[in-house]
Amino acid sequence: MMRRKGALIALGTLCALLAGAVALHVTARRTPLQQRATKVLVLKTKHELLLLDGNNIIRTYSIAIGRGGVDPKQRQGDHRSPEGLYVIDRHKKDSRFHRALHVSYPNDADRERAHQLGVDPGGDIMIHGIQNGLGWLGPLHRLVDWTDGCMAVTDSEIEEIWSAVPDGTPVEIHR
Repeated sequence: MMRRKGALIALGTLCALLAGAVALHVTARRTPLQQRATKVLVLKTKHELLLLDGNNIIRTYSIAIGRGGVDPKQRQGDHRSPEGLYVIDRHKKDSRFHRALHVSYPNDADRERAHQLGVDPGGDIMIHGIQNGLGWLGPLHRLVDWTDGCMAVTDSEIEEIWSAVPDGTPVEIHR
């Protein structure tokens, strides 16, 4: 009986915390971005994506990364996010996620490494929102790393990023 009561209290507390997180997400209002980013910096271990204008940080976002962990992407299907220097090569309009910016992975070094390993380097790495229809998750999506190697933010955050990051913007991804 005591175990059941403890479990119910823990479940109630968890539900209250999740409801609070959703409420905070819904009520939080950011100042609209007035600047264009000149660089995107991703710090995988910190789960952060920074928009930069020169050396000045415009905005910092918490992200989910590939479910394969923080080690660098080696091959197609390893569910890891790459590391290196890339660019945003296009705003993908037909994404199954709420907006997506395509990252130019693989670069020459990635292709060479994959060739040496005898594997396909993979591709289709993006910075994107939450899967279409699941936007209600908001910041809860960051509780686990869930992507196939992409960097994911909330739908409202990808709206900001989409507008602030033009095609051709450099992307630097580090562990």
